[in-house]
Amino acid sequence: MSVATSHVEARPPVPPFTHETAELKVRLAEDGWNSRDPEKVALAYTPDSRWRNRAEFVSGRPEIIAFLTRKWARARLSPHQGGVGVRRESHRSALRLRMA
Repeated sequence: MSVATSHVEARPPVPPFTHETAELKVRLAEDGWNSRDPEKVALAYTPDSRWRNRAEFVSGRPEIIAFLTRKWARARLSPHQGGVGVRRESHRSALRLRMA
């Protein structure tokens, strides 16, 4: 009997986290999202990830990439409305999360 194993890529830093490594992990996640590179962002999620955005349901990395490509293309075409946690920087928006 063979046991199937799934290959999940571990990206440092990995648990258990210290305050410094947790801060680094959050910063790396922010930098990934702020890159607006759908392929790079999708790699941070498991291949079978399932997302919900309002009435839209997305399953798997290919659909995540397509969703983010559409989302960020629309964001470039429409004026940015601003909001909590978002900072406008000339031609792009940057998200910075705060840790308590």
